[in-house]
Amino acid sequence: MIIALGIIVILILIIAATGIKIVRPYQRGLVERLGKFLREAQPGIHFIVPFFDRMTRVDLREMVIDVPPQEVITKDNVVVTVDAVIYYEITDAYKVVYNVSNFQFATLKLAQTNLRNVIGELELDQTLTSRERINTKLRAVLDDATDKWGVRITRVEIKKIDPPKDITDAMSKQMKAERTKRAAILEAEGVKQAQILRAEGERNAAILKAEGEAEAIRKVAEATKFRTVVEAQGQAEAIMSVFKAIHEGAPTNDLIAIKYLDALKEIANGKATKIFLPMEASAILSSLAGIGEVLKPASNEEEKKG
Repeated sequence: MIIALGIIVILILIIAATGIKIVRPYQRGLVERLGKFLREAQPGIHFIVPFFDRMTRVDLREMVIDVPPQEVITKDNVVVTVDAVIYYEITDAYKVVYNVSNFQFATLKLAQTNLRNVIGELELDQTLTSRERINTKLRAVLDDATDKWGVRITRVEIKKIDPPKDITDAMSKQMKAERTKRAAILEAEGVKQAQILRAEGERNAAILKAEGEAEAIRKVAEATKFRTVVEAQGQAEAIMSVFKAIHEGAPTNDLIAIKYLDALKEIANGKATKIFLPMEASAILSSLAGIGEVLKPASNEEEKKG
C-alpha cells in the first residue's frame, strides 16, 4: 500500500508539474481548454489543467525571413535574380495563430509574388538604382496584407540584384567607356584651363611690361622736357646777357662788320657747298666800304715813306 501510495503521489506530482507553464517576457501564451480558446497568458508563471488545457507560446521578438533568390522579369524584358530579406514582428498573438496556418511560409510566398509585381513595373536601370523605392513599396504591400494576421512588417531589404552575365558585361564596358570619357573630358578641361591661365599670365605680363615701358617713356620725356626747358632757359638767359652786353657796349658798325666777317669765315670753313647771305648784306657791305676808306690813307702814307 505504501509503495502504491508513493507511486500515486509521484504520478500526481508529475501531472501537476505538467500543468505549470512559464511565459518569458518576450512571449505570449494562448491557453486552450478542450479545443476552445480560453485566455491569453502574460509573462510569468501560469497553471493549467493537465490533459484539459494546452498552452501555445508565441514569440513577439522581431524576426527575419530570408527570401531565396528568384528570377524576375523587368519592364524591359530583362531577367534578373533578386535576393531579399523581410523583418517582421508579431503584434497580435491570437491572430497569428488562428488566422493563418503557417505565417512564415505565407509571408514568404506573398513576398515572392509582390516582388515580381514591383520589379515588373521598373526597367533594368531603375531596378538597379532604386532599391530604396523597391524596399518601401514592397514593405507597404506586405504590411497591408499581413495586418489581418497580427503581424507588422518592419522593413524589407533587397540584398542583391544580379542581371544576366551578358548584361553585366555590357554594363561593365559601358561604365568603362563612361569613365574613359570622363577622364578625357577632365584632361581636356585641365589643358584648356592651363592654356587659359597661361594666356592670362602672358597677357598680364605684357600689360605690366607695356605699363612699365610707358611709365619709363613718360619719365624720360618728362626728364627730356625738363632738360630742354632748362637748356632753353639757359640759352635765353645767355642771349639776353649777350644782347644786354652788346647794347650796353654800344658797338659801332665797323665792329659788327668785323664780327660778321668772322662768322662768314666760320661758315665757309665747313663742308657746305652753298652760303646764304642775309638780306641786310648791303648795310654790312657799306660798313666794309667805310672800313676800306679808313685803311686807304694809311696805306698811301706807307707807300710814300717807302
